[in-house]
Amino acid sequence: MLNFDWLSGIPMGAARWVFLVLFIFIGRLVWLAPDSYVFEGVEHPRWYHDLRWWAVGVLATIFVTYSIF
Repeated sequence: MLNFDWLSGIPMGAARWVFLVLFIFIGRLVWLAPDSYVFEGVEHPRWYHDLRWWAVGVLATIFVTYSIF
């Protein structure tokens, strides 16, 4: 089985910052997706068809939740 006992020594503040930085990193990676992939199948792209904005919105919600709790 997996043994994660070594993580018990990490302070909660440090663990929180690791995850917050990871959310920011993932949010930046989302913007690397090319427009042709994001708007595939959309005849007249609008701003709300851009999946990157929706992904960043979800990540921002999770980011705020993790930063508060």
